[in-house]
Amino acid sequence: MKVTAFEVASRYVYPSLRRRLVEHLRNKGLKQVEIAELLHVTQSAVSRYLNMDRGSMIDVSKFSDIDRELEELADEILESHPGEYVIHRRLIEIALKMLGRGYVCTFHSRIDPEVNPAECRICIELFG
Repeated sequence: MKVTAFEVASRYVYPSLRRRLVEHLRNKGLKQVEIAELLHVTQSAVSRYLNMDRGSMIDVSKFSDIDRELEELADEILESHPGEYVIHRRLIEIALKMLGRGYVCTFHSRIDPEVNPAECRICIELFG
C-alpha cells in the first residue's frame, strides 16, 4: 500500500465533501462570496469547487446518506454560522463515515493498484 487511507481522506475525500457542501449552499441561492464567508475560505476556493477544479475526484452525491448529512450541515451553517473549526470537525466526521462504510475502497484501489478491497478492511474496522 503506497497510498494510505489517511492520504486518500485528506487528498480526495475531504475536498470532495467540501465541494459538495459548496454545491448545496449554492443550490440554496447563495453567491460565491457569501459561501466563502460562511465556510471561512476564499471566494477563489469556492469558484474552484464549483468549476470542478478542486474536489472532483469523488462524486459524493451518489452516497445518499452522506449527501443528506452535507445538506443538513449546509442548513446548520445557514442557521447558526458556526466557526471554521466546527465546520472542519463535521467534515472530518463525515469523511470518517465514508471510510468506515467502505465507500472509498474502490476509489482507493484505482489510485493505488496494490490495494485489494476484497482483502483490506482497515477503514471499515477502524471507522465503521
